[in-house]
Amino acid sequence: MDRISADLQRELASCAHALADAARPETLRHFRAPGLESGNKDAGGFDPVTEGDRQAEAAMRRVLAELRPDDAILGEEYGHAPGTTGLTWVLDPIDGTRAYLAGAPTWGVLIAVADARGPLFGIVDQPYIGERFSGGFGAALCDGPHGQRALKARAPRPLSEAILFTTFPEVGTTADRAGFEAVSRQVRLTRYGMDCYAYALVALGQADLVIEAGLNAYDIQGPMAVIEAAGGIVTDWTGGPAHDGGRVIAAANPEIHAAALAILAGHAG
Repeated sequence: MDRISADLQRELASCAHALADAARPETLRHFRAPGLESGNKDAGGFDPVTEGDRQAEAAMRRVLAELRPDDAILGEEYGHAPGTTGLTWVLDPIDGTRAYLAGAPTWGVLIAVADARGPLFGIVDQPYIGERFSGGFGAALCDGPHGQRALKARAPRPLSEAILFTTFPEVGTTADRAGFEAVSRQVRLTRYGMDCYAYALVALGQADLVIEAGLNAYDIQGPMAVIEAAGGIVTDWTGGPAHDGGRVIAAANPEIHAAALAILAGHAG
């Protein structure tokens, strides 16, 4: 990693873990709590937000105000705050709020620190399970109840043997869904509704692909950093940069990425 110095790499990684530590108790305070309520950010549909979302992001912003006050911030709940360093902290305090409301532990806290070219270091943290996936600066790790292990994405295998994840059965637009379903018909197993945990499973070597659409930068940058550090690849449906969101494919290796991308190509316009 030649984009920043080794000392700054250590500082940024330490700060990212401090953010995850700050968010954990705020999310757990409300998870599976009696009477948990949500607001709706989408007048035409259902895009829930809870006090857990708001309080977790507020806690992370307080840490950044202390440790990295000159960096920019892009957060799902409180928007953009400008900075002067060329670095931006990209925060999704609860990715998978629907799962959070339902009591399913597939949601997570997503953190990335990025420059103009994309994420440098990222974290996918699942507070209830106690698993933290981190990647960047030459390392990819999972810390959890069973200790620490290195992350390594799965080796190449035929698309017909692959495990594919997506968050929703209804992926984006009609064209988006057609592209996803075209790949789904070619794989061995498709699983739905896993939110950010699906990306963690690609980094862990348990799954081969995640295909989604309609993502924001804060949905993908943390998982993207972790998967790439574990040897995987994350692009848009044309093979281009994915750090701004949109249509995204995350793959365990370049070979299975190419196989899925060839099918998506007809739906990527």
